[in-house]
Amino acid sequence: MDNFVLTCCSTVDLDEAFFEKRHIPFVCFHFRMDGVDYPDDLGHSISFKDFYDRIRNGATPTTSQVNSSEFIEFWEPFVKEGKNILHISLSSGISGVVNSAILAQKYLMEKYPGSVVKVVDSLGASSGYGMLVEYVADMKDEGKTLEECYEWAEEHKLNIHHWFFSTNLTSYRRGGRISSASFFLGQLLKICPLLNMDYLGRLIPRKKIRTKDKTIIETVNMMIEHAEDGTNYNGKCFICHSDCLDDAIKVKDLVESKFPNLKGKVRIYSVGTTIGSHTGPGTVALFFKGDKRED
Repeated sequence: MDNFVLTCCSTVDLDEAFFEKRHIPFVCFHFRMDGVDYPDDLGHSISFKDFYDRIRNGATPTTSQVNSSEFIEFWEPFVKEGKNILHISLSSGISGVVNSAILAQKYLMEKYPGSVVKVVDSLGASSGYGMLVEYVADMKDEGKTLEECYEWAEEHKLNIHHWFFSTNLTSYRRGGRISSASFFLGQLLKICPLLNMDYLGRLIPRKKIRTKDKTIIETVNMMIEHAEDGTNYNGKCFICHSDCLDDAIKVKDLVESKFPNLKGKVRIYSVGTTIGSHTGPGTVALFFKGDKRED
C-alpha cells in the first residue's frame, strides 16, 4: 500500500468523529474575537453556540489563514518518517491558504530529496470541501495510491456542488458579498439570497427568493437539477448550518423525500468558526456530487 498521509485544513467543517475514525490530521485556521485569538479547532476552544451568540450580540470576528511555517511544522514530522503527503486545501477563490501550502511543499521537497508532497486546491469550502476529502479518504482506504487519489481529486473537485442560503444577511453585508441596498431590501422583503460556489471556487449570489420556506425548496431544486442521475442520485449528501439546526433539518427532510437512493443518511454538520466568521448565524448549505460546475 502506498505510504502516504492525507491531510486537510480545519475548514472542512466535519466533526471530530470523522477525523478520529479516518485518521486524517488537520491544521487549524485561526480567528480573533473580542480581543482574544482562537484556533478553529472543531469547537473546543469556544463552543459553536457561544461563538454565534457573540456574533448576534455584535462581535465581529476576523480570521487568519494557515501560514507556510505552520504547514512546515505540521507536515515535517510525517516527511521525516518517510511518509508522503496529499493535502487538500480550502478554495483559492476565498482564501490564499493554498499558496502557503505550496510554499511549504516546495521547502520540504527541497529539504528532503525524494519526498512527495502534493497539494490540491479543492475549489470548495466548508462541508463541501469536507466531502471531497472524504471521497479521497474512501479511495485511500481502498488501497489507491497517492497519485491515483490526487488525480481523482483534481478531476472531480468541480463535481462537488455547494448551495447556500442565509436568513441573516448582516455578516454578508459586512464582508461585501451583498450591498447595503440589497441588505436593507432583503430585510424589508424577507429575501433569502441563494448562493453557490462557482468553477473558480468563489461564492456567487445566484437568486433572490422571498421567504425562507421558498428558498429551502429552491435549494433542493438545485440538487434535483444538478445531482448525478437527478432524483436517482445515490451518492453522499451533507448539510451544514451556522446555529440554525431547525432550518438544516427542514432541508434534510426535503432532500430525503426527493432522493430515496442516497448513500447513507444525510449528514448534518456545524459551520466552523472560520467560515462562520464570514457567514454569521443563519446560514444553511447543501452539498452533493453532480455535474461539473462550469460557471
